[in-house]
Amino acid sequence: MARIHSAINRRQKFAGRPTAELVSGQLFNPVARLRFLRELESKRRSWKFWILVSLPAVLLLFTVPPSVPAVRASNEALSPVPFPKSPTVRVEPPPEIWQVEKTDAFETYSNGLRIEDEFSIANHPRSYMAFSAARPDDIRGERRSQPAGIVFHTTESLQAPFESDQNSKLKRIGESLLAYVRLKRSYNFVIDRFGRVYRVVRESDAANHAGSSIWSDAEWVYLDLNESFLGVSFETQTLPGQEEAAVNPAQLRSGAMLTDLLRKRYSIRAANCVTHAQVSVNASSLQIGYHVDWASSFPFNQLGLPDNYALPLPAVSLFGFEYDANFERQAGVRLYEEAELAEQDLRDSAAAAHLQVPRYRKVLQKRYRTHLAAVREK
Repeated sequence: MARIHSAINRRQKFAGRPTAELVSGQLFNPVARLRFLRELESKRRSWKFWILVSLPAVLLLFTVPPSVPAVRASNEALSPVPFPKSPTVRVEPPPEIWQVEKTDAFETYSNGLRIEDEFSIANHPRSYMAFSAARPDDIRGERRSQPAGIVFHTTESLQAPFESDQNSKLKRIGESLLAYVRLKRSYNFVIDRFGRVYRVVRESDAANHAGSSIWSDAEWVYLDLNESFLGVSFETQTLPGQEEAAVNPAQLRSGAMLTDLLRKRYSIRAANCVTHAQVSVNASSLQIGYHVDWASSFPFNQLGLPDNYALPLPAVSLFGFEYDANFERQAGVRLYEEAELAEQDLRDSAAAAHLQVPRYRKVLQKRYRTHLAAVREK
């Protein structure tokens, strides 16, 4: 199937299939399973190898229950299928930040951030439904108006070489971009090539930045993130499958300061700071990767965030979305492996619900349509 599972199969053959399968099979996270098998491979010629392999196998004999329930027939009544639990991501909270100065033209903050208000504009007030991850079939949700997260974008706009002799052109392009973003109310913030932070759509209002989209944290599920997440866009372009961040140091510094401010101001969880590529979906075809900006190249650690590429994609694991053969080329390694982790979560959950994967996927996709109808019913 995928790169991760192919590697697991190869190492199980090498490390001694029966015992390796028995032990690694208890590790439901494919990344953890692959790490275990690599460890076996590295120690296979030493006496420590046999202890490492044999001891967990003996312990399992005393921990496996004496009987395993039979798989339920497909025509029996189905109990509600729960959302898989999202991993908890821990990161240091942002430091105390306060406003130092505010004028009609700009704001400055104690961490060095300056926000320009020259292009600021209103849109409709933010209002959205957050759904409980603990009650997967409850579509009543909870009505909110405070941002729950941040979606990072790239403008994909015209670029000039970032060189001193291109200064006039860089400024002209940047100003045209901001005028266009303001007209379309595309983002809440834009970070230009010089690292300047511009507020466009004010934070109390929704920006038109995410379209059809899905994300979740450990407690809540969010659909159509225009309303629930702030949109922050970097003036840059990305290529399909790109692995390196196409931003300069000034943009990174400003992005980190802005992220700290927004997380502190709105109590935003680090796990809810994600890229457009991670959340974007096609609601008609039920496939992920409708937009792939920042697909595998977002510098999470340089913005003081955990590597959220390590989280399974909620659109796949929670709502049964799929992806085609072209997705790996467009997404790059990290986003593709994130999708593969979610696919494995889906398979594990299907087994726990005693359902075949295609049937389980249909259940999740029906749930998505029901939740989406509730979101769009304003």
